[in-house]
Amino acid sequence: MPHYITLATCALNQWALDFEGNRDRILESIIQAKKKHATLRVGPELEIPGYGCLDHFLENDVYLHSWEMYASIISDERTHGILLDVGIPVMHKSRRYNCRILSYDGKILLIRPKIVLANDGNYREMRYFTPWLKTQYVEEFVLPRMIQKITGQITVRFGDAVISTLDTCIGAETCEELFTPQAPHISLALDGAEIFTNSSGSHHELRKLDIRMAMITEATRKCGGIYLYSNQKGCDGDRLYYDGCALIVVNGKVVAQGAQFSMDDVEVLTATVDLEEVRAYRALISHGLQSRTSPIFERIHVPIELGPDAINFDISISPSVERSIKYYLPEEEIAYGPACWLWDYLRRCKGSGFFIPLSGGIDSCATSVIVHIMCWMVFKACEQGNLQVRNDIQKITNMGDEWSPSSPQEIADKIFHTCYMGTKNSSLETRTRAKELAHKIGSYHIDLNMDALVTATISVFEVATGRKPVFKVFGGSMIENLALQNIQARLRMVLAYLFAQLLPWTRGKTNSGGLLVLGSANVDEQLRGYLTKYDCSSADINPIGGISKTDLIRFIVWAEKEFELPILKEFIDATPTAELEPITDSHVQSDEADMGFTYEELSILGRLRKIDKCGPYSMFIKLLHIWSDRKSPEEIADKVKRFFWYYSVNRHKQTVSTPSYHAEQYSPDDNRFDLRPFLIDPRFSWARQKIDGVLAKMKTDGKLSTMSID
Repeated sequence: MPHYITLATCALNQWALDFEGNRDRILESIIQAKKKHATLRVGPELEIPGYGCLDHFLENDVYLHSWEMYASIISDERTHGILLDVGIPVMHKSRRYNCRILSYDGKILLIRPKIVLANDGNYREMRYFTPWLKTQYVEEFVLPRMIQKITGQITVRFGDAVISTLDTCIGAETCEELFTPQAPHISLALDGAEIFTNSSGSHHELRKLDIRMAMITEATRKCGGIYLYSNQKGCDGDRLYYDGCALIVVNGKVVAQGAQFSMDDVEVLTATVDLEEVRAYRALISHGLQSRTSPIFERIHVPIELGPDAINFDISISPSVERSIKYYLPEEEIAYGPACWLWDYLRRCKGSGFFIPLSGGIDSCATSVIVHIMCWMVFKACEQGNLQVRNDIQKITNMGDEWSPSSPQEIADKIFHTCYMGTKNSSLETRTRAKELAHKIGSYHIDLNMDALVTATISVFEVATGRKPVFKVFGGSMIENLALQNIQARLRMVLAYLFAQLLPWTRGKTNSGGLLVLGSANVDEQLRGYLTKYDCSSADINPIGGISKTDLIRFIVWAEKEFELPILKEFIDATPTAELEPITDSHVQSDEADMGFTYEELSILGRLRKIDKCGPYSMFIKLLHIWSDRKSPEEIADKVKRFFWYYSVNRHKQTVSTPSYHAEQYSPDDNRFDLRPFLIDPRFSWARQKIDGVLAKMKTDGKLSTMSID
């Protein structure tokens, strides 16, 4: 006979150290879960202080305030009558743990510390927390006095245990543990746990969601069970965007999936599931045999039922049905992920909008289109009655409580400012493209020439030194040519910040904050170092700094049709150029020619360097096979040597790189993700000798197939 229960998981847009706001969103999720008749509610990892507190987790205040917020949650009678799983940091025996507290009716049942900590890529959990290495081990924890007064408990169990109700058994694993070879859900399933909860802080990367979804569904496809996956969502104060996608899975089948990109601060996902399906699914001899030798977990017994008993069976209750997983195209991920990240950043920093130097090239174009999509998402949320979004946009624009936007362009006119900063090296085509794009998306646009500023700056140098630099096309040296390009780029940065601070003032917004300056250097240019230090790529935040040029082009192709912006076709067809050198009959500057690489090549080189962890020699060997049909071994060797040379000599630029939306595994972000030195010998002399040795042997052998590589 079926045994139905309704369970809830959620995605919350928490903000690091926003204790009261985080608490209120947790309370709202619990209230919504109860309204949907759920008897178990699971929340994201470290949801009380916010996941991204980073070194603030070393401060004792964070633990004190987290307990204070938790006290107000469990003392609120609206949270009673439902089993709660809440993420919180806990200090136990002078050690810091990433924990989850399970409670019912204002009584704490178990504090479960995280066993395996995320400690690579963007994550540094072992810098703040201690892993609970003793699996299936539990000890006593003395509760803070404020909690003792509320619950009447002095101690509770702390460790790796399960919750046993009158009708089922619940086990827990946290985020990273799911992705480990010996994931806890396997032992939990073999010891009889039927429901698994997973609180996560998992961030968005392009093309990553399918990996996460495969791991979650596989967790119960092999062992059977009900999996409740909860995740953070939004920008909680750093480069990451947590992309929600809360999930409920039964025996490997998805029955509920939350949104990946959304402006809802609180999303509660529920499903009605049948415990008998789990028991039938596990009716395998192999499962029974292995369970006799698997670890045994301590059971915390709770005299409650998560579902009605057989006598009170309600025939009107029906289980949730299987559904397909929703995946976005990479182009859509570029559209919605950075747009949501920008929105969170803007509304939380109390700024009055964005400013970008709109050059007429595809990078600043892509950034501007992402802002347009943000405005479109805000407009749609207001149309759909999202009061939080409407309240936020009213505060940002200072338009009052009665105002509601009539279009995305009306929002852009009030918060988005673009500026074409031309010189005599600029073309009419880029100027025209920039102006038309600004008109289509509704930004407040300024068109100016800055030749007088450039000339004045060079004149200062000439007066001081008696020497006047000239461009290479007019007979100057490479160093003169580079300096003359860089001064234009750096002066644009100075102008950008001047306009960002004063434009709201010129429009009569004397009580508003300044504008956030947006950068627009893509991940490939940052990897190669093809940007000027402290130029107009130096900004407050950069939504495309982790996105490749090739992906940005695909995104613009998609956006042209999806958002009816025909002007984008001109950006796609144009040759990428910095327009920092004079245009002559025989010379037009080209980004790819300047770099010595195509953008496609840089993406491949970047992935081999970071994701495949290749040095010059290993990269050369791999490329011999990858590019065997398009380049000679000598050309490949030259590409590898040149790449590592430019990557190394420009590595210092990453130390001051604008904080960028993290979207790619090969990001060269020096500040957190890519921890390589910035003073590197660019010659890589030994690796070069190895590469040259292979080339010599190939020349002797005559063909690659007879070559042995040591």
